[in-house]
Amino acid sequence: MYAAVDLGSNSFRLHIGKHDGETIRVLKSMRDPIRLAAGLDAQGNLSPAAMQTALSCLKNFRAVLATYELEAVRVVATSAMRVARNGAIFLPLAEQAIGYPIEIISGEEEGRLIYMGVANSLAVPGERRLVLDIGGGSTELILGRGQDIERVESFSIGTVKQSLSFFVGGRIDAPSFEAAILSARSHFEDAAPPYHPQHWKNAYGSSGTIRTIADIIAKNGLGGGDLSGPSLDALKQRFIDFGQVARIDMPGLRADRAGTIVGGLAILIALVRELDIETLAPIEAGLRMGVMWDLYLRSTKRDRREQSVRGYMEKFHVDEGRAGRVADHAVAMYAQLKPGNDGLAKCLRWSGLLHEVGMAVSQTGYHKHAAYIVENADLPGFTTREQKTMSKLIMAQKGNLRKIADSLADPDFAKAVLALRLAILFMHARIEADFSELRLRMKSRIELEIKRDWVAHHPTVSFWMEKEQEMWDEVGVDFSIRASA
Repeated sequence: MYAAVDLGSNSFRLHIGKHDGETIRVLKSMRDPIRLAAGLDAQGNLSPAAMQTALSCLKNFRAVLATYELEAVRVVATSAMRVARNGAIFLPLAEQAIGYPIEIISGEEEGRLIYMGVANSLAVPGERRLVLDIGGGSTELILGRGQDIERVESFSIGTVKQSLSFFVGGRIDAPSFEAAILSARSHFEDAAPPYHPQHWKNAYGSSGTIRTIADIIAKNGLGGGDLSGPSLDALKQRFIDFGQVARIDMPGLRADRAGTIVGGLAILIALVRELDIETLAPIEAGLRMGVMWDLYLRSTKRDRREQSVRGYMEKFHVDEGRAGRVADHAVAMYAQLKPGNDGLAKCLRWSGLLHEVGMAVSQTGYHKHAAYIVENADLPGFTTREQKTMSKLIMAQKGNLRKIADSLADPDFAKAVLALRLAILFMHARIEADFSELRLRMKSRIELEIKRDWVAHHPTVSFWMEKEQEMWDEVGVDFSIRASA
């Protein structure tokens, strides 16, 4: 069983599902309308009240998760957490409350996960499709064919801000609606051409906002009863007739959702007009389903992160032989160092594979260029935290260690740095040997025992080892080296 927790800008949601051999069946679902984005103050900080409400919800989610035997859990946070200026204060509290790491994912990664959920739910091979998702803080457009994503973009416009900005005090009138629609169109107009109908066969709406709008239209017999321009305009007019959010009373719309649905409707009308969408099909799949599919694929060794790394190696013309040797040797030495857990092992391996991507920019200081590329690149499947970790490892691959001295306080990270540096050192010295013969320990000090014939056959090893000892000494770590028969 897998669990996906989505810390959205409007609601926190939880899905628990199980792969039954063909699809993922949802066993448990929960939703709590936290309104996190509405809790951002004028300076972009989450208010104490918003944080406390969120933490209470996460504690409840933790209790539910504890009642299931789960293979993997993934908690993702979206737009509100991406922009919250005090997110660094809230994040550790939130992680403590739910008991799992929280990944603040980019809008593009959010779009990819949404599409993964939709594509696996539809299971229509080769279909060219457009997927729209309107969230509380952002809107994603994804173009794809079958399981493959061809284009994904995230726009910083969502239901919460649109509702608060244009329907002040809950007042709904025609000028406000048109202003909200025009504002939304301005976000999409420049990016619209690749998403026009000639590039897809069917369009789908994956978000709760779009499904709710579809439900209201169907239950109230508006327009043709489908998600189309005329039906959306008919719903808009009904909202205008009510005049106030508090007065809206329609089958299919819960009272607690009315405040944000008006902004969501304005965004959806803008998309339909700007992208020339004739009809849109709501679908009960999206981010959480995509997260569970991603967990399932990782468990079956089909990790999208591997594809991303291989793609970047090809893009930057990385020597696969050199990169592979460094990655394999680094992982082998890291295991010998006996870290507290294997949480860094994959990041270390990927860092080894990508450590020379900066050479495409310059041979001088390539480790700095590589670190920047890896931290800021669009790497599908990776979280911001993972990319920052790899960036630090790659930055630390050579030169002084003072630049990452604070991070070396983490024993496992320090061991990963040591393993990567030694793997690169041995690769440069052209040592092709059985690394099981190497003895390496790191506790309060580093102890390395290497074969005497390695030094004899590779003269530069002694030089580089002396340099390495000096680098660790600068950060207060004693490094002793012994040659054995």
